[in-house]
Amino acid sequence: MLLGALLFASGSLLYYGAVNDSAIMDELAHIPAGYSYVKYLDDRLNPEHPPLLKALSALPLLALDLNFPTDKPSWQSDVNGQWTIGTQFLYESSNDAHKIIRWSRLAPIAITLLLVLSIYLLAAQLVGRWWAFFPALFVALSPSFLAHGHYVTTDVGAAFGVFIATWSFVAFLYKQKTSRLLLAGACFGIAQLLKFSAVLLVPYFFLLVAVFYASGVWRDWHAISPLTRISTFFIRGIRLVSRTLMVMALGGILIYGVYAVVSMNYPAERQLSDTVSILESYAGGPTPEGASCRIARCPADLVIRMAGQSYLRPLAEYALGVLMVVQRSAGGNTGYFLGEVSSVGSWYYFPVTYALKEPLAVLVFVALGTLLGMIGVMRAIARRTARFGDYLTINFYEFAMLLFVLIYWTWSVRSNLNIGVRHILPTLPFMYILATGAVRRWLERQAVSPRTLFVQFLLRLRSFFVLSLKSLALSALVVAFLIEVAAAWPFYLSYSNQLGGGVQNGYRFAVDSNYDWGQDMYRLRDWARGHNIETIAVDYFGGGSPGYELGAAFVPWWSAKNDPREEGIGWLAVSVNTLQSAFGKTAPGFVRKPEDEYRWLAAIQDPYKPYARAGTSIFIYKLK
Repeated sequence: MLLGALLFASGSLLYYGAVNDSAIMDELAHIPAGYSYVKYLDDRLNPEHPPLLKALSALPLLALDLNFPTDKPSWQSDVNGQWTIGTQFLYESSNDAHKIIRWSRLAPIAITLLLVLSIYLLAAQLVGRWWAFFPALFVALSPSFLAHGHYVTTDVGAAFGVFIATWSFVAFLYKQKTSRLLLAGACFGIAQLLKFSAVLLVPYFFLLVAVFYASGVWRDWHAISPLTRISTFFIRGIRLVSRTLMVMALGGILIYGVYAVVSMNYPAERQLSDTVSILESYAGGPTPEGASCRIARCPADLVIRMAGQSYLRPLAEYALGVLMVVQRSAGGNTGYFLGEVSSVGSWYYFPVTYALKEPLAVLVFVALGTLLGMIGVMRAIARRTARFGDYLTINFYEFAMLLFVLIYWTWSVRSNLNIGVRHILPTLPFMYILATGAVRRWLERQAVSPRTLFVQFLLRLRSFFVLSLKSLALSALVVAFLIEVAAAWPFYLSYSNQLGGGVQNGYRFAVDSNYDWGQDMYRLRDWARGHNIETIAVDYFGGGSPGYELGAAFVPWWSAKNDPREEGIGWLAVSVNTLQSAFGKTAPGFVRKPEDEYRWLAAIQDPYKPYARAGTSIFIYKLK
């Protein structure tokens, strides 16, 4: 019943956000792409993200009578004209954009709730039903999951895919039955179809297999006759590797099948030409005719060849997306972070954004769990009460989760693409379960009973009070977490904890999907209507449409157009993402044009003291 209440509360908050947030930047591409997949079975749009979540999001749209701009150059001739066609589909084709956006967000909400349920079920298996409520709570009401869980984006989907893939694969390792192998293969394929970063599951699974195999050898070494040890362990290893390959092959079949469906009506010659164009600049450009491909360029040349073979086209489209992600990650993204504008990533970006965007109560809980886990390991080593092989035999789920967190965080801090804490969401469920397990052991630890009854009585009395204090502290963390979540409503995308400046000031350390992704256009519309604004200049970042929302009151603006008062306009609205890009200190080697720096605005007033704000992310100025 408690879990049901939690799912209802989370679902209600997610749906409220789905109704009241305007389209964020990525939805401008994802929503029309998904609709083209299920309506036209053509996946020429947005190949840099897998199709599953977008297609699921678009299924409700089939019940609507929508106009899709298949007669426009953005569809007919442009290569991946996703941004143009997004604007045309949502705002310029006589469709109800609000209904399209709202209905598209139902599938992401469902996936988020499935993630919460999955976390609870696995955690209940590992730490007990009561304790499983903690990781489920921290995800269900997490500001980050409440923010990204109702958008047509792939980040929460990635968390769900990685979670079920890891869970099912470890379950398969424990009991290598056909049913579990099939389930693990399906979950592996689903993960790949939700986010390309799930390709990390391939080396991760092989690492798990190696450790699982080694722990089995350690455990069974003396139980098997010396005469048959080598052959027994060799056969066991071959079976384990071959079955793991079967899991991945089953996932590959699912990937092939889904891509075959959504690309069914994608003309073969068009797919080939699009692939060639998209990979034109990959790894220094095409290989000269007659020459051998460079190692870095070979994957692109292979994908182009695959795109020209009818039976390999679905796999070519999947591989194209993977290469696009690799290329973009290497190239980075221009953004504002800790007062500086740069196109180069920072190794400390994700540790800092996590520390500033996670509720303090959860940070304390995770830190406590980490500390207790480390203390437990040191005690075991000091007392020699446990061996690593024995630990793996008993706690392989725990080891698997810890290994994934370490791999994913290592990959993230080395990435040049720093655009939001959302990219580390797949690690958070595992971190919460691991921390819960450590806190549970700490809370339930029993002292060794002494021989005398009197001393035993005193120690039991002491344990009672210590346990009560621990329980009180844990309850206080939960209450503090709930208060912080309630106080941040409904601006969960812009949430930062007190260290990060809170909801109102989090833009000072990072923007983009950490703070301003375009979610407040509806709120700017409502503010303008409420104040009877006849004309307002707007410099907006996001997937919404100022013209669609504001109508004749909207005048498109940007820094280089100078003061709107020169055209008789007394109001200006600017997305804080744009402001930080204009006023942040430029990193060495980064060049910003003077006309893009809003110097004229800074000359007449403090840009960080607007007349009003639409939501949190759009600053409104009354120009005197």
